[in-house]
Amino acid sequence: MGHTSLDKIKALQKNPANVRNLCILAHVDHGKTTLADSLVASNGIISSRLAGKLRYLDSREDEQIRGITMKSSAISLHYAAGEKDYLINLIDSPGHVDFSSEVSTAVRLCDGAIVIVDAVEGVCPQTQAVLRQAWLENIRPVLVINKIDRLIMELKLTSQEAYTHLQKILEQVNAVTGSLFTSKVLEDRAVKEERAEEDKEEGDIEPAECPGSEQVYDWSAGLEDSDDSQLYFSPDQGNVVFASAIDGWGFSIQQFAQIHSQRMGIRAEVLLKTLWGDFYLNAKAKKIMKGAHAKGKKPLFVQLVLDNIWSLYDAVVTRRDKEKIDKMMMSLGVKVMTRDLRHSDPKVLLSAICSQWLPVSQAVLFMVCDKLPSPLDMTSERIERLMSVGARRFHSLPLQTQELKTAFMQCSSDDTAPVIVFVSKMFMVDAKALPQNKQRPLTQEEMAQRRELARQRHTERLAAIQQTESEEGNAQSGSTTPATTPGGDNTIGSEGVSGQMQALSLKAKPEEEEGKETFVAFARVYSGVVRRGQKVFVMGPKYDPAQGLRMLPEGSTSVSACLPPVPHLACCTMDSLYLLMGRELEELEEVPSGNVLGIGGLEECVLKSATLSTSPALPPFIPLNFEATPIVRVAIEPKHPSEMPKLVRGMRLLNQADPCAEVLIQETGEHVLVTAGEVHLQRCLDDLRERFAKIEISASKPIIPFRETVIRPPKVDMVNEDLGKQQKVAVLHQVKESDTLHLDPSGLVTLTTPNRQATVGVRAIPLPEEVTLLLEGSADLIRTLEQAGQAQREGRTLDMSTWTLDALMGLKSRLEVLLQGRKWRNAMDRIWAFGPRRYGPNFLLNSVEGYQRPSVWHCLEREKGEKEGGEKGEASAIRDFDNSVVSGFQLATLSGPMCEEPLMGVCFSVERWDMNFPTQRTHLDSVTEEDSNSLGASVSESPGEAAGQQEASGKAGGAGETPSQAEGAVAGASQGRRRAEVGAGLVDCYGPFSGQLIAAVKEACRHAFQAKPQRLMAAMYTCEIMATAEVLGRVYGVLGKREGRVLQEEMKEGTEMFIIKAVLPVAESFGFADEIRKRTSGLASPQLVFSHWEVISSDPSWVPTTEEEYLHFGEKADSANQALKYMNAVRRRKGLYVEEKIVEHGEKQRTLSKNK
Repeated sequence: MGHTSLDKIKALQKNPANVRNLCILAHVDHGKTTLADSLVASNGIISSRLAGKLRYLDSREDEQIRGITMKSSAISLHYAAGEKDYLINLIDSPGHVDFSSEVSTAVRLCDGAIVIVDAVEGVCPQTQAVLRQAWLENIRPVLVINKIDRLIMELKLTSQEAYTHLQKILEQVNAVTGSLFTSKVLEDRAVKEERAEEDKEEGDIEPAECPGSEQVYDWSAGLEDSDDSQLYFSPDQGNVVFASAIDGWGFSIQQFAQIHSQRMGIRAEVLLKTLWGDFYLNAKAKKIMKGAHAKGKKPLFVQLVLDNIWSLYDAVVTRRDKEKIDKMMMSLGVKVMTRDLRHSDPKVLLSAICSQWLPVSQAVLFMVCDKLPSPLDMTSERIERLMSVGARRFHSLPLQTQELKTAFMQCSSDDTAPVIVFVSKMFMVDAKALPQNKQRPLTQEEMAQRRELARQRHTERLAAIQQTESEEGNAQSGSTTPATTPGGDNTIGSEGVSGQMQALSLKAKPEEEEGKETFVAFARVYSGVVRRGQKVFVMGPKYDPAQGLRMLPEGSTSVSACLPPVPHLACCTMDSLYLLMGRELEELEEVPSGNVLGIGGLEECVLKSATLSTSPALPPFIPLNFEATPIVRVAIEPKHPSEMPKLVRGMRLLNQADPCAEVLIQETGEHVLVTAGEVHLQRCLDDLRERFAKIEISASKPIIPFRETVIRPPKVDMVNEDLGKQQKVAVLHQVKESDTLHLDPSGLVTLTTPNRQATVGVRAIPLPEEVTLLLEGSADLIRTLEQAGQAQREGRTLDMSTWTLDALMGLKSRLEVLLQGRKWRNAMDRIWAFGPRRYGPNFLLNSVEGYQRPSVWHCLEREKGEKEGGEKGEASAIRDFDNSVVSGFQLATLSGPMCEEPLMGVCFSVERWDMNFPTQRTHLDSVTEEDSNSLGASVSESPGEAAGQQEASGKAGGAGETPSQAEGAVAGASQGRRRAEVGAGLVDCYGPFSGQLIAAVKEACRHAFQAKPQRLMAAMYTCEIMATAEVLGRVYGVLGKREGRVLQEEMKEGTEMFIIKAVLPVAESFGFADEIRKRTSGLASPQLVFSHWEVISSDPSWVPTTEEEYLHFGEKADSANQALKYMNAVRRRKGLYVEEKIVEHGEKQRTLSKNK
């Protein structure tokens, strides 16, 4: 197929039924970009000879050097199938785990995906990840089993063995898809049952009709009713292609069914059903029969398909049999150029034959157009999911918002249809690469004009040379013409100078533009027509359409400057629209719905991703689902301090250009870059140096995150001997007591403030591991709970959907189930706060006698009571300085005592909290009304205490209350009277005592933490390595050296490859991939994905105490302590004190002078 013109693509964009938006997904090095090259070559954009070698869609230099894709890039292709013309918007995505965020940005914009699996390696970790991402975004995948040539050339399998191997790969892929499907069906069934139970409670359904009334629980009931006919990959369904992209061939079963139906006289439909499966051809009866495996016959797929390919490889590559090759070419009707026949590399001849016989582009593009949905086929389930952000369900959205669903479904390009666009990422383009800045090709008239000008200049130059030569001749002969010559010289000189100046000015402009780089948004139109210069709303991630519709005037669907400001809603203009063509961009005036495009001019309004629309009723789309968690941190600074502004600007641009990278400024003032892995980090640093900041930078060693925790006292020592009671007491007494600090043998720390007016008693308790994991995974829900509690304290109401309330109640019930035992009795109703940052995996427990404060769940009970129509009882009163205790807890959990890292899995129980104000309280109780007013004035004058002003203003009425009245107010009288009484102590609430209490609670928590056996928690990677048997020992050696732990080792059936699954500390992972490759000569390559936090078993403060330990470890016990090494490294980095011996054995220094 020849090169497709821009006008043709513009025409194809207007027919969404024939548009296919798809991405290529696979594990790293499974052949995505090679396949993309073959598809690009089919449109004449690159030569078919260069397909697989050029890697056209890898436009970055580091992508070409490393040989892996690092960013997703799109290209529009034309495909003609019979009389129909299709537009394929193809997005090539990375396979490396560090760049899985780029996969997320690609998947969101597509309706379908091509999943590629290596025929030798089979299903790998990233294959599972991309299948899961495709499933979560509700897009339909098709399968390409690539690199089948490796089965012939490397594994030397026979066609029969290869068939069995391919069957196993299909089973593996279908097993992954099946598990995703099963989990979804069971989830949906659970939701239906919950709704049925709710209806049953409300009395809408009779108990006999309710499915919850069944005694026997049948798990398979939901699966039997679900339709999974289109779910699995099967060659006879036409959603599988077998290919070798590097050799340029690929086929689906339909092609061979068509070929053999003519030769054998069997209907194509029959062959299509029997070519894949346990069928064989009975030559005598001339019938296709079942049971090939049982009868030892060749399956049809082997006989009619694989044998032909195997014999072609045998003749061309292995034997190089010219006669056989000529026969094959004759029977296939293939003509090959003479230079290909004579080429020394047999693969050149092979690809020349195969690319004509079974072109891979034809097989893949036909499958894509036939099996993948168009933008018109978008499912209502996917639309509802896209529009349901966070806790909001689609049915709870405003009516105008729900009406937009029809706009999605119709995918209309009418002028009346609302414009809906989603931007998945921003990418940077050199200003010179933009179409408006490129040199356009000249027309015939312009070329003729330029030729004429060039001729004139040439004749003028010749005339000038002749004139100067004649003048020189005249000067030599002695005859000069002073009147004319200088004048002539001046005119020529001035023309030359003006020409040089013009040339310099022309050169200067590109140099200025060369440094400029602009952002282009990678987007898709879901509805309406996007036009250049059009104004649209930009919906922020927290935008609420209900609030927007209330605040904007009715009927204000058009974006104008006179609209009132709405939170999280901005306006912007789309300056330019581009067609994405791989390395090139083509300018467009308008783009109809259902197409992928680039938008210029959004860099001021969009940070990474955004939802754009002309309708304010549209909610923001759900955030992108990123598989990789940014975990690797480095601190960055410029080599020359004067270039700091350039670095700050460069990091801001990098943050906008990379979907996964995060840029932070720590409390220490360090500029920190957070990335997904080592390769991602290297790419970000290179981009900073060469593209964004364009300065020399220096990066620190990676900052490894750790967590601190406490565990239950160990029962055995370091040599597995039973510990006595004496030893346990010795472990507990690590806190140095003082006059204000007392440590109970049971681990209770009691601390008094310096002014002796408050005493707090705190105990640290380790949380069960399941509780820690649940709290860590429910951070968003806990944040919502905290916001609801804050709103209730401030007298506001926070609208929470029923789904959010149910999710929070579910979290509470799960915690109740997990927190069992005597020490956790009624713990759920006593939770004071979560931390750090009010939503972390630690909590504060109220165990103070006589203080019945409302728990964090109180707002839920109130919300539920209001929704049910009744009112719960009044909230029990909150003590003064309650917030100071919470603040002290937050500070303590944010930085632990071991190395100032956040705590994890620790419960602090406040068992004592006494306060006494002997003189101050008496004095304040006898304050007169006038004194109270003046006191209120002094409070309101104190800087930054707005809350103090509000409460002080309400004191005048309650200043003369007696202490008994005050006690009655605390016990539960009206809130207004209590607030008036509390006003008496307001000065102290915001005075130095509050700070002293915060510091006391923080110190008490830290000492309580140290009173228990403390441990570090390390971030862990899961590591999956594929290696051959010869290098297995070396892989184990590298893992052992880096504190790795092997979990599983299994051999891949039909291959010599072993799959090793291991866990590895993030702290030990830097340089791990390079070391593995070096030690195994490139035969093994690991994939690292952040998995979990794991407690390091060794105690960082351990010293030998028992006789057995002294015998085993020696007096100095200087064997490596992993936890101590990590702790000291963090303390050293943070500038904290590190306890270490610099000199082991001090001896007298010997110098050259004589010792006396």
